[in-house]
Amino acid sequence: MKEFALIFRLKDISDFKPTPEQIQERMNWLGSIAAQNKLADKGNTLLPAPGTAKTVKADHIVTDGPYTEIKEFISGYIIVRAESIDEAVEMAKGNPIFKIGGNIEIREVLKV
Repeated sequence: MKEFALIFRLKDISDFKPTPEQIQERMNWLGSIAAQNKLADKGNTLLPAPGTAKTVKADHIVTDGPYTEIKEFISGYIIVRAESIDEAVEMAKGNPIFKIGGNIEIREVLKV
C-alpha cells in the first residue's frame, strides 16, 4: 500500500475559522478513513497568521509568510494509505472543504 499526502487549500482566510458543524463534518470524514485503517498520519493544521511562517530561499534569503492575500493558501494536510492515487482521490472527494470553496492536492509520498 502507498501513502499519499492530502494537502488542503483555502481561498479565503475567513474560511479558516470553521463552524462547529463544519468541524464535526470534517471529523466524521477523518473518522471514516481511520475506521478503514487508511489514516497514516492525522496531519496538522497550518496557521495562516502573520509571523507563523518563513520561506528560506537560495543564498539563505528569508521572507515572511504565509501569504494569505494570494490566490490560495495551504491550511493543513493528512497522510492516507491507498492502493493508488485514484483511491486517494476518492477519499479526498468526501472532504467537506469543497463546500467552502477549498480544494485538495493529492501527492504520493516517496518512501525511502
